[in-house]
Amino acid sequence: MAGRPSRGGGVHSVEMAQVIDGPVARNDWAAPPGAAAGPARHSWKARYVAALCLVDLLVGLASAGVALGLRFGPATTEPSHRSHIWLTLTLPFAWLVALALNRAYETRHLFVGNDEYVRVFRSGLALTATLAVVSLAFDFRVARGYVIIAMPLVTVAGVALRYALRQRLHRSWARGERLHRVLLVGHGSAVAELARRLRRERFHGLGVVGACLPYAESDGRPDPGPLPPVLGTFSDVAAAVGRAGADTVVVLSCPEMAGAALRRLAWQLERDDVDLIVASTLVDVAGDRTTIRPVDGLPMLHVEHPRLKGGRRVVKEIVDRVSALLLLVVAAPVLLLLALLIRTAPGAGGPAIFRQERVGRNGRLFVIYKFRTMHVDAEQRLAELFERNESDGELFKIRDDPRVTPMGRWLRRFSLDELPQLINVVKGDMSLVGPRPPLPREVANYPPDMRRRLVVKPGLTGLWQVSGRSDLSWEESIRLDLSYVENWSFTMDLVILVRTLSAVIRSSGAY
Repeated sequence: MAGRPSRGGGVHSVEMAQVIDGPVARNDWAAPPGAAAGPARHSWKARYVAALCLVDLLVGLASAGVALGLRFGPATTEPSHRSHIWLTLTLPFAWLVALALNRAYETRHLFVGNDEYVRVFRSGLALTATLAVVSLAFDFRVARGYVIIAMPLVTVAGVALRYALRQRLHRSWARGERLHRVLLVGHGSAVAELARRLRRERFHGLGVVGACLPYAESDGRPDPGPLPPVLGTFSDVAAAVGRAGADTVVVLSCPEMAGAALRRLAWQLERDDVDLIVASTLVDVAGDRTTIRPVDGLPMLHVEHPRLKGGRRVVKEIVDRVSALLLLVVAAPVLLLLALLIRTAPGAGGPAIFRQERVGRNGRLFVIYKFRTMHVDAEQRLAELFERNESDGELFKIRDDPRVTPMGRWLRRFSLDELPQLINVVKGDMSLVGPRPPLPREVANYPPDMRRRLVVKPGLTGLWQVSGRSDLSWEESIRLDLSYVENWSFTMDLVILVRTLSAVIRSSGAY
């Protein structure tokens, strides 16, 4: 995830290049011609915020209108109805004020991450509490039904439409439009690694246009890999910004660019209003786990431990099991129909439910349930197909697996084969959201770092599923699982569940 650039040359420690999903970006280093620079960058941001304000105003008016119609029905001359008409006209502007007070229009909270959505939810809660206090203080009788309809509706609709606007922006970034023009500053190996990550996906809106390396960086050093155009040394950063038309400078961790040197660079960039980002060496640690603590003028990055235990995990456990049980009851007719189709499909044979041993939390083995999508002799035929494996790691994946039945391909396309895993969630073996449930043979070959993903329950869905599923490399799949473990939150679970619906409808990476 891209860090939050500061305005006016301020310096922030951030986490860089958390890649989530999407196609590989183009191979050119320079940002495409459509990339924003200088005043154009500020212009599109201003238009984006203006569009958010208009959308929020319309959402507030529509939600209040729906609540008025559902609560009071046809027009009436009752005083309570007339007073709620005035409330309906006032609510959209109160919604804008609540969002502004919760800083939901500040650009550092927009574009990437879940912070924007959290602030919208907080605004909904704050406005609901304000209505309650005002009604008590001024003896203004607000119909409870009106509030119960209007406030959840304005909050949910506000989040949904902001998500839609963000996806539109991300698509424009994927086309190379309105990207920040980034100059990287650091040692060759670090610059090459970060440039590679930023090239791989542009959902973060950062397009690398050049780099500045230490003096004589290449003398006697190993090849760091493909580098963006080198525009000078550390003493040439300000000049390189002008030559490349950069609007953002990312400084990677290195002793030469610390303390006074970094402060002087900030002063130089301040004159041209160029954003300065200091990239942390932390890997896949989200911003809500980090806090800047100034100590005698030195900004120190405090990193909180991930939420692996405690009350929130207990709540997640309860929500998982209750939700899975309700979904099983509602989906029971569909499950029975699918089981019948699997048993009666041409050339089927064998049971409808496939059982397989997987590794759960803390390495505990459990039996996972799935609708059978392969022929009954699939396990016996696995050895003869290993040489056709298209995965670069422990996973076995081939796009046209001959063991998959025609019915199975259809089930996999829409992830319907995963539905019986709701039973695993009810039993407590799995969660609704979590890392991919691995096979024992995969876990046996895990390096030490990968075993970190076993400290939480595996999930029916997760970052791995909403980010491409079978199209992901082994390394990327593991990295996404570790990122989930380190940065779990209720908001992240909610976002993943919403994105799962989109991924299933698109059938992205499903085979």
